[in-house]
Amino acid sequence: MSLDHYVTLGRSGLRVSPFALGAMTFGQDPGGAGTSVEESEAILTRYLEGGGNFIDTANFYTNGHSERILGDFFTKRSGMRDHVVLASKFFANMHPGDPNGGGAGRSAIIAQLHQTLRRLNTDHLDLYWLHNWDRHTPIEETMSALDDLVRAGKVRYLGFSNTPAWVTAQAHTTALLRGWTPLIALQVEYSLLERTVEGELAPFARDQRMALVPWSPLRNGFLSGKYTRGAEVTDSARAAFVGGPDEAEFVVIDAVATVAAELGVTSAAVALAWLRAREGTVVPILGARRLSHLEDNLAGLDLALDAERLALLDEVSAPVLNYPAPMHGAQRAMLQFAGTTVDGTPSGVYPPLQQSSVRY
Repeated sequence: MSLDHYVTLGRSGLRVSPFALGAMTFGQDPGGAGTSVEESEAILTRYLEGGGNFIDTANFYTNGHSERILGDFFTKRSGMRDHVVLASKFFANMHPGDPNGGGAGRSAIIAQLHQTLRRLNTDHLDLYWLHNWDRHTPIEETMSALDDLVRAGKVRYLGFSNTPAWVTAQAHTTALLRGWTPLIALQVEYSLLERTVEGELAPFARDQRMALVPWSPLRNGFLSGKYTRGAEVTDSARAAFVGGPDEAEFVVIDAVATVAAELGVTSAAVALAWLRAREGTVVPILGARRLSHLEDNLAGLDLALDAERLALLDEVSAPVLNYPAPMHGAQRAMLQFAGTTVDGTPSGVYPPLQQSSVRY
């Protein structure tokens, strides 16, 4: 597979590459971290020349510098912008002291989009994400404002990120019932080291034919292959902030490394291939501070894990999900089917009810 083997993003007519390119690190933030303009443009060029077409940023990434880099890049390349799926996010307040400078209220959404379009030097976004839940704004106000922007031609499609499942379901259902623009994708943290999305958001996305767009698919680089027991990581900008993996995480990291060694590939390729094999449409976001990071991650396109290795990785990384998720699997089938077989699922294959840790 290559970047030009496109997939349809959720229940929409939008076709995107199997990996998105994340621009979170593009530009210099106030602390001096980030990727230079020159390196950012080299990463963009490699991704686009490889057939990639899905680029993701946000208004506050490197204090707006990320959006400006993208805007300058496409301005210098006439016509290229029209062939790229450009996504950005709103929510973060870029104006300290102004209570309406961020969030998901109508005036804040309109102002944030205007500023984003100016930095990107474009007249529309292909996909606009709510970056986080604004618990102080009615969800119908947010969805109504976003629908107005779609109808005005300033935004093509909508998605949510980092928002509770019940809020996301309320927003999507409200949009459907009122004839507003619905959601087509959810941007979530998802990796072999962070699978709790499988409790609520992932099943909801599958049910509503939404795509999942995972951020941090390598869990802050923990699954990249550079983290090994007893070794100090010195070439990671995040190492000083997030620390290193704990023992439970190293169990998964070791399993990924073993599979990678057996197949002669990198740990990053294995971790990304596992994500791509999840049920539904899953389009991981590649975050690269250097061109070499992008090259390493693109190797995940060439790898298809067999059933045995997928099962091994599933087992070693199995998440502990919050109630009521544990009641919705084997035990539900036992109670509902009562010893019969329904839709190919025999209840007798499950362990006896009394052996479950779930109490009814």
